[in-house]
Amino acid sequence: MASEDADENVDRDTGGPVDHGAKPPANTTANPATDPEVAAAVAAAEAAGPGSGETVRIDSWIWAVRLIKTRSQGATACRGGHVRVNGERVKPAYAVRVGDEVRLRNEGRERIVIVKRLLRKRVGAPVAVQCYIDNSPPPPPREAVAPVGIRDRGAGRPTKRDRRDMERLRGVTPPGFSSGMSGPEGRPRGR
Repeated sequence: MASEDADENVDRDTGGPVDHGAKPPANTTANPATDPEVAAAVAAAEAAGPGSGETVRIDSWIWAVRLIKTRSQGATACRGGHVRVNGERVKPAYAVRVGDEVRLRNEGRERIVIVKRLLRKRVGAPVAVQCYIDNSPPPPPREAVAPVGIRDRGAGRPTKRDRRDMERLRGVTPPGFSSGMSGPEGRPRGR
């Protein structure tokens, strides 16, 4: 019995006496910067990053920090003029530097980020967030997005009237087109 009581008063990790009045350790998962797994991932990302004096392509960087899903989409966005660095349209091979402001239009939303760390390889989301400062406006609420026309399964192809109703719902009506029995210029149709 005495040995059991003695074992209860000994800390198994340190081998010293147990302090029953001590507070439990703080939750490390609340702050991702102190989370050991995230810290290890950040260290691995820094090791895989470019060396001193080396540069990173903009299409590769926006893919590595998860602003875009694939690197080829990043290159296409650059070629299409959807990526700007410090206000200038850039090509996919543009060398991005720490401190650059990157503006990216993707999926109907503009992202504005400032580069904090250069990466060559894609990393996890917790690490990617630490590689830039996000100055983007908040995304529009889901209610503000136009509803998509949904047809019942097996209803067949939409008729001309259905198509026009769907276009009117989306706000996409052909220029000069007005609904009703009149022609394109608003005159009654002749026979």
